[in-house]
Amino acid sequence: MKKILLIVIMLVTGLSANSLEENTKACDGGDMEVCYILGYWYDTGRGVKQDQVKASEYFGKACDGGDGGGCYMLGNMYAKGEGVKKDSFKAVKLFTKACDGGDMYGCYDLALKYNNGDGVRQDSVKAVKLYTKACDGSLMNGCFNLALMYDTGEGVKKDPFNAVKLYTKACDGGKTSGCFNLANLYYKGYGVRQSHSKAKEYYGKACDGGHSNGCKNYAILNKK
Repeated sequence: MKKILLIVIMLVTGLSANSLEENTKACDGGDMEVCYILGYWYDTGRGVKQDQVKASEYFGKACDGGDGGGCYMLGNMYAKGEGVKKDSFKAVKLFTKACDGGDMYGCYDLALKYNNGDGVRQDSVKAVKLYTKACDGSLMNGCFNLALMYDTGEGVKKDPFNAVKLYTKACDGGKTSGCFNLANLYYKGYGVRQSHSKAKEYYGKACDGGHSNGCKNYAILNKK
């Protein structure tokens, strides 16, 4: 726990008890968590001059050493063409490695790739499996996108009841779009017993989270 806390402090502040030179030596000595942190520092310019090429090198080293977060970050750089030449195929490979290593962001971004057919053959069924894994790993974006799949019947049999369940989980986890879509279902009585009071409640929750259409719909229902 103490080590995890130190890593969080180092990531956020860009500072540590050790010098940059000592952290570089630690990375060279096989501490993959430090390699990841150095990659983050160079990627964001925290405590060092921003250098995305160096960031990609450190993330690559972390990934090669089995750090799933390093694989995800490097995959993200390949997806965007930051510090490396844009390459969707390499991004897919790295997101796969990250996901297999337990990084839920890797699973989620890999699901997006399969869903959109970017760097890989389009496969909505595979996307559903990956969104499920991300959601089970408590990534609310995964829950929301999985809810959309059940809502629309893409890659899975249409199931409004599952959509309601997943939008609820996403909303409770802070995903305002989940609150908004859940409100829509309550308003229409789709997959759940129709309730304009519940719709108003969830539109309000979406509004509180900064969802402009949530505010608009809440105001409309509030006048009734």
